Amino acid sequence: MRNKLLIVAALWLGAVTWVFPQSPGAPAVRPAATPPSAHRDVVKTYCVSCHNERLKTAGLALDRLDFDDIAGSAEIWEKVVRKVRAGLMPPAGVRRPDARTRDTFVTSLETELDRAWVARPDPGRPLLRRLNRAEYANAVRDLLDMDVDVAALLPPDDSAYGFDNISDALNVSPALQERYLAAAEKIGELAFGDPETGTLSETYHVRGDVSQNQHLDGMPLGTIGGTRITHFFPRDGEYVLQTRLFRTNFDNMRGIEYPHEFELTIDGERVHHATIGGTEDLAAAFERPKETADAIDERLGVRIRVTAGPHDVVAAFIGNAPTADATKLRPFLKSAFDTLDWTGRPHVRMVTITGPFNATGPGNTPARRRIFTCRPTSQQNEEACARQIVSTLARRAFREPVNDRDLQPLLAFYKTGRQEGSFDVGIERALQLILASPKFVFRVERDPANLEPGTVYRVSDFELASRLSFFLWSSIPDDELLAEASAGRLKNATVLERQTRRMLADPKAEALVSNFAGQWLHLRNLRNAQPHADDFPDFDDNLRRAFQRETELLFESVMREDRNVVDLLRADYTFVNERLARHYGMPNVYGSQFRRVPVTSEARKGLLGHGSVLTMTSHATRTSPVVRGKWILENILGTPPPPPPPDVPTLRENEKGQKPKTMREQLAEHRANPACASCHKIMDPIGFALENFDAVGAWRSEDAGVPIDASGELTDGTHIDGVVALRKALLSRPELFAGTMTEKLLVYALGRGLDHPDMPVVRAILREAAAKDYQFSSLILGVVNSVPFQMRVKMEAQ
Repeated sequence: MRNKLLIVAALWLGAVTWVFPQSPGAPAVRPAATPPSAHRDVVKTYCVSCHNERLKTAGLALDRLDFDDIAGSAEIWEKVVRKVRAGLMPPAGVRRPDARTRDTFVTSLETELDRAWVARPDPGRPLLRRLNRAEYANAVRDLLDMDVDVAALLPPDDSAYGFDNISDALNVSPALQERYLAAAEKIGELAFGDPETGTLSETYHVRGDVSQNQHLDGMPLGTIGGTRITHFFPRDGEYVLQTRLFRTNFDNMRGIEYPHEFELTIDGERVHHATIGGTEDLAAAFERPKETADAIDERLGVRIRVTAGPHDVVAAFIGNAPTADATKLRPFLKSAFDTLDWTGRPHVRMVTITGPFNATGPGNTPARRRIFTCRPTSQQNEEACARQIVSTLARRAFREPVNDRDLQPLLAFYKTGRQEGSFDVGIERALQLILASPKFVFRVERDPANLEPGTVYRVSDFELASRLSFFLWSSIPDDELLAEASAGRLKNATVLERQTRRMLADPKAEALVSNFAGQWLHLRNLRNAQPHADDFPDFDDNLRRAFQRETELLFESVMREDRNVVDLLRADYTFVNERLARHYGMPNVYGSQFRRVPVTSEARKGLLGHGSVLTMTSHATRTSPVVRGKWILENILGTPPPPPPPDVPTLRENEKGQKPKTMREQLAEHRANPACASCHKIMDPIGFALENFDAVGAWRSEDAGVPIDASGELTDGTHIDGVVALRKALLSRPELFAGTMTEKLLVYALGRGLDHPDMPVVRAILREAAAKDYQFSSLILGVVNSVPFQMRVKMEAQ
């Protein structure tokens, strides 16, 4: 690749030297204190019979701890606090303290631990963080006003602690360095419309399980099926747009019994129209299926002139077919159920865009308008204009002021490019170097030189601005935030809060929905959900996407309206389109667009009634009370169970010829195994409470022909008999859910897992949020104002 060796030599092999590097409001400590003897009495009465040096149940011994020095064993006591606070310890069936004794014991432990933390605040280890794929794409978008398909440029990121922005998982290998360098070169070429780019071809596929016999959400009114694409055309020129349709396993074209009108539009303007199907095509298909299908596909291609830049491309059929499919008495909702069925409506399979041909120039794209803040009027003022452009780009990309040392290599690349070609070529070379720079790809924070190792200090305003923007936007700071940092005003709590609220109200805060909620609630896993077609023949990608959109819109409403975060569990409203409403049995909802509707069924309120959660926590052929129980323990209560032993047998499925067993009967075998019983006693009652929802979240009253038994008893002795009672039990302790969400937000914001020194911070955020009714913004501001978010500890020199 052009310039790759220069970039590698200048940057990745040593041009940048990495340096790992008074406290914001510390957690308020409650004044109450409990004598050590009281701690000792509670532990002796309720805990040490199992957790002693001889038995060490769960690897924990409490009988020899120093109760006069709670902070000296903080890691152990934080584990105790978590288990006892959640009601998981002492376990059911043994002597347990009453609620008052339990709360007094836990609160006093927390007070001692928080007091010790305030005396020696610990912001956690400093990290070097690489931009993940989502952050890289967003940074390019905000830097260049250009969306790029990072999935085609960079490999998927690994995850840790539930998120893919964690420093420990964002490793850098030589192969990955090559991909970032190639991405920088590719993005530079696209942004400038480089004439040496040549002809490109990109294919957009449509999932095979999308039902295209109806209007799809986001498509123009009056269309049926099809797909919508935002494609970046690199130069003014001619492009070939080729649409291909689905075929059966025997190469028969689907949906040609009757005539159908196909339409291709760009930015809402029709650029191609064709009619397929009808008597002639059907007769030809019976004689020569493959040749006929090829000929029909050819009718759907067109070569047209398109200006450079992003354009909205729609390939769809017009909704005016002369008759509906009348060959099935009860057709499935999923229109692509059978790969041998050639009846019904035609389905778009892919759209390929190839070009440019006969290119005439780079055009006037949004990216070029963003880049060229000036234009030289003569060769004499080219260098001054180049410096202005490059310094502006570098300041935004590097998230800090740039000096002559930063600009020198960038301008050297500009001059090399200018000697090779035009002024534009020179700027393109400088941009490619910016995008390949570790200052762009990594989030670098530097220690002040005059501090002793181990010193805890506040990060700079520019580093704080970067932390804030990547937390809320998964992207670089904008000009307003950088201006506040440049003026040194982000240290001011009022200014910081104002900027945080401004950024939360910005459309770019949707990154919290897609990146934070999408990973915390496992919504990203929906793309891989494949319920068995024989058991759930109506499940299609339309329903899969509707599940995800419903939960995203609920989370977004809590965020945008600054609601109590507990509303995620109890909301009496949701968001549905016709497909989802039909699945839920909600009447009078028509059309593909989503709208806010009241939830009248108590069982459907909040996340526990969402098809997204219920489908993700099921297997392909059946529900899984174990997985559902584990999901709630981990993501709602913040108390994940330990991993199962390696030799746990799989669940015995129902066999033909035998009376089917209910899920409760099948799991009874696992609970009979002593190695499994301890965890299943915790998980199973939670999961059984959701058994009225099948593996795709539809309501049911029977399992294996037997009425559903959704009853059970939680570890704290609470009796539940279904999802409504389970939700009520969870809502009785709102601080548990709010605390879990706080921990998840901290992990996501800090880019690392939490350890016992972070728990006082979580409790401080939670106490302040409780006073504000757990408003969404109170949790966000609590994270932003916390010591780990605003501070850093200087490490020993390596």
